[in-house]
Amino acid sequence: MTAALVSPADQRLYFEPKVTVLSRPDFSEPEHLPVEWQGDSSGGERLAEFAGRLCYMSQHNPARRSTREYLENIKKQGHGSVLEHANYSLLLEGVSRSLTHELVRHRAGFAYSQLSQRYVDESVASFVVPPAIAGDDQLENAWRAQVESAQKAYVTLVAQLMERYGWVADKVHRRKMSREAARAVLPNSTETKIVVTGNARAWRTMLELRSSEGAELEIRRLAVAVLRVLTTEAPGFFSDFEIYEADDRREAARVSYHKV
Repeated sequence: MTAALVSPADQRLYFEPKVTVLSRPDFSEPEHLPVEWQGDSSGGERLAEFAGRLCYMSQHNPARRSTREYLENIKKQGHGSVLEHANYSLLLEGVSRSLTHELVRHRAGFAYSQLSQRYVDESVASFVVPPAIAGDDQLENAWRAQVESAQKAYVTLVAQLMERYGWVADKVHRRKMSREAARAVLPNSTETKIVVTGNARAWRTMLELRSSEGAELEIRRLAVAVLRVLTTEAPGFFSDFEIYEADDRREAARVSYHKV
């Protein structure tokens, strides 16, 4: 069997992650426990406020706070448990397998579903250019030569393994066996896609840790991108984060209320 090698024109290089919102909370207020809402808010923000007010039966909103003012006080007081009711699902693309290896370490409050290299053909895989390399032609060319070589080795190995496992009658199983072995030569910078669901409190913890100046550059870049998306979705949960340019001339973020 002749291996079909991917051409450079077919190979996509990612310099930035892509973040897509897949789902957000849809709050349905119970008719018998109405809240006197103030100000603009999203379904997730109202869900969290309703849960918090239920604890004290303060639906009449005695302080006349808007939802986002209410949530600001929740964050200030550290009563983060009500934020756990609001879940957001994001599709993350243009991220490396090195990044997701770090990301999935955040367990409490998260769920993950990631592209499988056992089932998906990586002969046309894309790659994520490491931030430290991006923008330097010499470094980029050296890095690209390495990933192209690894991808060619993968394609060749899959073809050879398909022949080696020719005795396996089930072709689908034979491909899986071949790909799971050949993927060993692919680099950490191979692009992957992952669906991540987390509650607002879990997202806050992840973002605080991964958007800081001490975080690895690629996951820090992703965290800042996710922060922008979630702040647009529900500013009441994330308004105390500040994005700024760090000393290394890259974006980072800091938070006012730590580990709510």
